Amino acid sequence: MAAIEAARGLGKTLREVVLFEHEPKLGRKLAVTGAGRCNISNDGIKALAYHGPEPAWTESLLEGFAVEDLERALYRLGIPIYKTDDGWYYPLSQSAASVVAVLEERLLGQGVLMRVATYVRRVSYKEGFGFELTFKDYTSGEKGIELFDKLIVATGGKSYPELGAKGHFFSQLEALGHTIKPLYPALGPIDARLGAFTALQGQRFDAHTAIFDGEDCLGRSFGNLIFTKKGLNGPGVMNLSHLVTQSPEKNLQLEVNFIGPWIEELAEAASDENNHASVRALLLRYFAPKAVDFFLTQAALNPQKFVQELTELDFQALIQTLSMTRFEITGAGDFSNSQLTAGGVATQELDPHTLQSKRLPGLYVIGEAVDIFGPCGGYNLHVAFASGYLAGKSLAEMNN
Repeated sequence: MAAIEAARGLGKTLREVVLFEHEPKLGRKLAVTGAGRCNISNDGIKALAYHGPEPAWTESLLEGFAVEDLERALYRLGIPIYKTDDGWYYPLSQSAASVVAVLEERLLGQGVLMRVATYVRRVSYKEGFGFELTFKDYTSGEKGIELFDKLIVATGGKSYPELGAKGHFFSQLEALGHTIKPLYPALGPIDARLGAFTALQGQRFDAHTAIFDGEDCLGRSFGNLIFTKKGLNGPGVMNLSHLVTQSPEKNLQLEVNFIGPWIEELAEAASDENNHASVRALLLRYFAPKAVDFFLTQAALNPQKFVQELTELDFQALIQTLSMTRFEITGAGDFSNSQLTAGGVATQELDPHTLQSKRLPGLYVIGEAVDIFGPCGGYNLHVAFASGYLAGKSLAEMNN
């Protein structure tokens, strides 16, 4: 997005835009986003949804490129998007691979010179000359040095190294004068001692979740989760995993509230004198049979007992099982199985309207390389495209 916008803004000038790509193909990580569907934005995009030291900075960034701005920019590129009922945005093609292919065609159409399979080994800044890039072409084995007057860094973080993410470039940014906030995995699974709940392996739920340090709640989330062999996965816990990787020395607990979205409805049904269903039939409104039978066993309730026959103690035992279950956390995903890298270049060192460095004019840092991240659901791709667009537009305007 940055290269396309820069080249588009420069138009027919003699300024050349060059894109260096370490991998042999463009967009490998983009191609797997949204389970291959490319969840690209969200109706919930707002500064408070993101984690970062400066909410005002994030708010300025999002004001400069909101959801409607992304929709217009993508439509212009030939990537129409649509919104699901839950407010998540996807390309009309339902294909992340299609998005990558369209962007690649646009790069070529804008005359961007693409250097794929090229490793930028070193960057230095020479006053009066610009940025000197030392690189190696993996295909030919040739090494080279070139000078550029402007540089946009979109190297991402350390997550999913098999897709090319290494995190090596942060040392280069540090050498150019930037502060790098500690890097840690985010949006990954949470490992926990499940005890009897191992019986729910493979079961999915829409549930409220929370991380506790003793009785202190560190964070809450809501979303789909799945029980796994080692713990839990899915957005409902992935949105909290950074709290675990940030504090590996703490004895944390994960609380899962399975009935949270329907707690009032359940209480109303249980108190309805005309409800002649069994307690098992009552729970089948909300959960699969395997989960219902497990929950009733945990609450020590006869599944055939009529709802009208539930005592106050029975109901409290059921509610405790469904809404107050805590698991001892044993760990969380590492960079190999977490979707995102938290940390990176300090936001206060970048202009939120252009992503240009305040430490070194002519340098821009965008996307996952910046110390800001959001929950699952298109929040992070939105920031990636937003920062790319704003940086490319700013670069072009400075050179016209």
